[in-house]
Amino acid sequence: MTARFFEDFEIGERFRGPGATLSESQILDFALSYDPQPFHLDKEAAAESPYGGLIASGFQTLALGFRMFYQANIINGCSLGSPGMDELRWLAPVRPGDTLHTEAEVISKRDSRSRPDRGTLIMAYEIKNQTGETAMTFTCTHILLKRPEVGAAD
Repeated sequence: MTARFFEDFEIGERFRGPGATLSESQILDFALSYDPQPFHLDKEAAAESPYGGLIASGFQTLALGFRMFYQANIINGCSLGSPGMDELRWLAPVRPGDTLHTEAEVISKRDSRSRPDRGTLIMAYEIKNQTGETAMTFTCTHILLKRPEVGAAD
């Protein structure tokens, strides 16, 4: 994909990132370091939990989902970061062997009032598994650079 800037995004535009499969060892490693709840870390305890088996941490799903979106090279050249996320929901468990992908839709955009070289884009994200079931949703506010003016002084 060619470099995109704030002006290149349209409300309603949709994107899909590549897929990634989560292994049991990846789930266990993440849980050990960051989210050591029994249903993420202990197969026997997870089997007795309401989930009936080991599941990935929602935080791992979030991080993986953003990585997959970033790998699609949609905002890479113009991103200045994000002031935050909203409406984060974990809707279905992610299990070892699930292959996830990220879908995103532009739902809002506005020019910066104080910085003419940038704008704010809000995107609605869905992380889906191999059967199309939505495992997680959230919205994210992105601060993006505008296209540099040709011949503008540095």
